[in-house]
Amino acid sequence: MTQPVVHLWRLLKWGRTLARHGALKGIERDPNTPAPVRRLARIARFGARVPAQPAYADAFQAIGPAAIKLGQTLATRPDLVGDAAAHDLLRLQDRLPPVPFATISAAMEASMARAPAHFFASIEETPVGTASIAQVHRAVTTDGRTVAVKVLRPGVEDDFTRAIDTYQWAAAQVEQMSGEAARLRPRLTVENFRRWTLRELNFRREAASASELAEAMTAEPDFVVPQIDWQRSTAKVLTIEWIDGIKLSNRPALVEAGYDLPRLAQTLVRAFLRQAIAEGFFHADMHQGNLFALPGNRIAAIDFGIMGRIDRRARVWLAEILYGLITGNYKRVAEIHFEAGYVPSHHNVAEFATALRAVGEPMRGLPVKDMSIGMMLDGLFSITRDFDMVTQPHLLLLQKTMVMVEGVATSLDPDINLWDSAAPFVREWLRTELGPEAMVADRLIQDIRTLARLPDLVRRIEAHYPAPGGEPPAPPLKQIEVVRIGGGWRYALISLLSAAGGVAATLAILR
Repeated sequence: MTQPVVHLWRLLKWGRTLARHGALKGIERDPNTPAPVRRLARIARFGARVPAQPAYADAFQAIGPAAIKLGQTLATRPDLVGDAAAHDLLRLQDRLPPVPFATISAAMEASMARAPAHFFASIEETPVGTASIAQVHRAVTTDGRTVAVKVLRPGVEDDFTRAIDTYQWAAAQVEQMSGEAARLRPRLTVENFRRWTLRELNFRREAASASELAEAMTAEPDFVVPQIDWQRSTAKVLTIEWIDGIKLSNRPALVEAGYDLPRLAQTLVRAFLRQAIAEGFFHADMHQGNLFALPGNRIAAIDFGIMGRIDRRARVWLAEILYGLITGNYKRVAEIHFEAGYVPSHHNVAEFATALRAVGEPMRGLPVKDMSIGMMLDGLFSITRDFDMVTQPHLLLLQKTMVMVEGVATSLDPDINLWDSAAPFVREWLRTELGPEAMVADRLIQDIRTLARLPDLVRRIEAHYPAPGGEPPAPPLKQIEVVRIGGGWRYALISLLSAAGGVAATLAILR
């Protein structure tokens, strides 16, 4: 177990880096920051040359790989880190200098139990992508296919383990300092971050996620998921089909190649809605660098390390909330928040509906290109404190991805509006899920399943109440209250006296 002094030393060292980039100003000035945290921030800042404009993303970049991933998570939490920090953290670039190819080749051999030459005819030594967790090389398999080989950086697992250990310790200290800190649930946020990271460090999990997403997206043929080469993949090496397309971040190249950019934007939005609402399993890292345009105005995605999952009940609530905000039905949106337990029951539904109206109506009067889901989320975060709404960590990835998808779609088509694009899809899905036909179908399925369980239920009853054997039924016995007085030697003495009395009474009767 790591000693508290080690955690404090790490926090001070990281805090020093944050201070040099001006990233501790918000913590010190926020009135909701617990006093011990404010004091620690001042100690870390002491003597540092603090810039006038904070550079949050640069600070996390300088700390290291685990901090980069944590910063990307915190970008979804303006309620926790503030609007300015959250927006700046969105520009975090998950890039690090490449590891020498000799080191990568040795890591591949150790993980695959054979030399890379056994699986690949050639591997380009210069990586096509380098990130905090892995780097990617273009290769040709022994059977002539061009693939992308993603290799885990040696030592990255130990670095993340140490960092997350300290994040958990720090979150536990902060959470018990004040009621406001407990409402923000930093421990649960860090725990979710730990789980996401562990999944991202296991490339077999990433391969399985890509395979599952490909099956789920068969209804969207314009959204392509590359195939996994399972025979050349391990927990630390992922081999996947090479995508030869144009990154959605390269708008001039897309225009020059003749792509229909508004159609690409619509395809992206519909693919996201299909994943998040219809399937409940979505790619949670859909930034421009992970999306490629393919011939036929199709879109291909890569990097399936971070995936989100939402159960059906939560998806129904989210779809109703989204559709209610689109149509201005704030009363229904408020009711759903109470039904879902997002707002404590001691608050008033009508008051919450009015607060939602204050968030939604200003956007409804804006031009189409100026309406933003990001603005809506910022507005919703601003009222969470007034209504004692605790953080919902299972929705953090969805919130982050919604903002990300809207940003990419807007870069392709500045006039696109996610509200207008989402409305038909959400309306149809809600009709399918909540309409009369769906209610009848759900009831039939439930009743059939109940009937199918009846034989097993009868067998369990028979096991508990077996058929009578050869012995005749016993006659009914009179109910007699049994009294136990005291314990130990007193109980033994009373028992002996009772027995003696019974013997005496029996002798008297016989005489």
